[in-house]
Amino acid sequence: MFTLKKYLSSILFLLLLSCQSEINEQDYDMQGTVTNVSPLTTYLQRVAMVKTVQDNIIDNSNYCTIKLPYTVTVNDVKIAVNTIDDYQKVSDNINANSYDADIVKIDFPVTMVYYNYIEKLIPTQADFNTLIDYWNLYPDLLSKINGLNINYPITINIYNSSSQIASSVSIISDQAFFNFIKNMNSSEYISLKYPISVVDYNNQSKLITNNLDFENAIKYAIDYCPENNIVSLDFTETITKGSWEIPYFFADSEKTSSYNGYLFTFKTDKSVVAVKDGISETGQWECKTLNGVCELKINFNSKLLGELNKTWKLFEFNNSQIRLRNLSSSTSYLYFEKKY
Repeated sequence: MFTLKKYLSSILFLLLLSCQSEINEQDYDMQGTVTNVSPLTTYLQRVAMVKTVQDNIIDNSNYCTIKLPYTVTVNDVKIAVNTIDDYQKVSDNINANSYDADIVKIDFPVTMVYYNYIEKLIPTQADFNTLIDYWNLYPDLLSKINGLNINYPITINIYNSSSQIASSVSIISDQAFFNFIKNMNSSEYISLKYPISVVDYNNQSKLITNNLDFENAIKYAIDYCPENNIVSLDFTETITKGSWEIPYFFADSEKTSSYNGYLFTFKTDKSVVAVKDGISETGQWECKTLNGVCELKINFNSKLLGELNKTWKLFEFNNSQIRLRNLSSSTSYLYFEKKY
C-alpha cells in the first residue's frame, strides 16, 4: 500500500501531466519533489543565507554582518571598509605588531544585515554590544553553509496540493531563493529544474543534475570549506553529553511523530537508553570513521526503535544538533536535537 507521500507524489505527477496551463509539461520532473521540511530544502536555504563570516574579525558574529561601506579604527589607524578586499587591511593591521592591543573600533552608526536579510540600523556601540550579546545566546544555530555558490537564474516548479494549481518561478538571487523557501507552506511540493551550475570554495564549477548531487555538494562544502569549520568538536564527546530527542526521521516516509516524547541517552559504555513515559529500552551504539566519514550504528530490539537500526553517516553536527543520513536503496534521514 502506498504511503501518503508516495500517493501524493503519484497524484501530483498525473495532475502535472494533464495540467492545461501555459507551463510546458516537459519542464516538470517530479522525481525530485521536495517540501518545506525536506532536508535538501533546509540545506539550500542555508546555502542562500547572507554570508557573514567575512567580517568576523570586526563583529565577532556568524549571524550578522556590517553593511558596506563603513570605517573602523584599528590601533589608532582609521581604515575605510568599502569592499570585501578591505577586510584584509584590517587583518594586516592586527597582525602587524604582536605588542599592541588590536582593538577594533567601529565608527557608528552602521547598518547590520542579519543572516536572513533583515537589516537594522545600529546607532551606537552600546546598541551593537546588545545585538552581539543577543546572538551569543544562540551559539549552536545552524548557520550559513559557505563554500557553495549557485549560478542564477534557476527555475523551480511548484505544485500546491490544496489548490491543485501548478506553477513555475524563476529565482535570480540568493535572497530571492532564501525568501522563497522561507515562504513555502506545507501544501507545496517543489522540484528544481536541472541541470544547475554551482561553484565550490575552490572556485571550481560543477553541474548539479539531481537532488542527491546537490545534497552531496552541500555535504562537501560543510566538510571541506574552512569557513564552515570555525569550531572543532569531537562527535563521540558531543553525543555522550546530555539527552537527545528526534525532531526529524524519514525512512521511505516521514515517521517523526512515532518518536515524539522519546529521550535518547548515549553512554560512554556504548549503550543507548531510550525513555518515554517512564518506560525505557536499552540498545547499543558504536561510532567509527571509514574513509574519512564518521558512521553511527544503532541497534534496538523492539519493532519501533528497531527502525533506527541503520548505519548512519554523519552529515553535520554541533553541540545541540546531529544530522545523519543513510544512502542505501533510498535516502533516509535521522536528526537528533539536544534536550535541555
